[in-house]
Amino acid sequence: MGDWKAKRFWKEAQVADHEDGFAVLLDGRSIKTPAKRNLILPTRAMAQAVAVEWDAQEGEIKPETMPVTKTANAALDKVAIQRGEVADMLAAYGDSDLLCYRADTPEELVARQAAQWDPILDWAAENLGARLETRTGVIHKPQDQQALAALSARTHALDAFQLAAFHDLVSLSGSLVLGFAAIEKLHDIEVLWEISRLDEIWQIEHWGVDDEAEALTSLKKSSFLHAERMFTLCCDV
Repeated sequence: MGDWKAKRFWKEAQVADHEDGFAVLLDGRSIKTPAKRNLILPTRAMAQAVAVEWDAQEGEIKPETMPVTKTANAALDKVAIQRGEVADMLAAYGDSDLLCYRADTPEELVARQAAQWDPILDWAAENLGARLETRTGVIHKPQDQQALAALSARTHALDAFQLAAFHDLVSLSGSLVLGFAAIEKLHDIEVLWEISRLDEIWQIEHWGVDDEAEALTSLKKSSFLHAERMFTLCCDV
């Protein structure tokens, strides 16, 4: 039994209207999450993306090739049942946001951080109602409580599916502000990923590439780009 693998048993995956959203049916049978909940998606666009993933399976089912399905499962089985706690965890990134902690030397790195990160903090102040202040070094210094409250309120306003996607945008970048910049389409998602890696890119430029670290970074980037796509699917009709 240990060698048993789930295999394709259906001919066609179809999207169907549901009273709570949209379902994906495999030859007329609804899909269940790993926790045996009905896989009901909030938008037709997301349901269609899930259906495409299931239709693409040939022979043995490979969950690693089904990222939208995987995130949707996480939204229903994990995030939905502890939405407040997840929102609190993500909102806490604002008090130690990557964009706020700056180098004191060398001058070129200091200037690059200011050039790439300051405009995004300015955008957050104007558009998110949260002015976060920069610090030199890595020692934590609390941010203004009103700014954090504004960011927390926005985070808590996200639904379970949005939070599941937002989680990776924030945790992979180390920045709550970059997470909001991603979902608000401030820049192309590839640009935001590069901005989040400013310090790593600096190190590579001066010390060279570590192949193992680069492979891990590639996986993280794929997850970051997927998270932005997933959030977009939450909002598409």
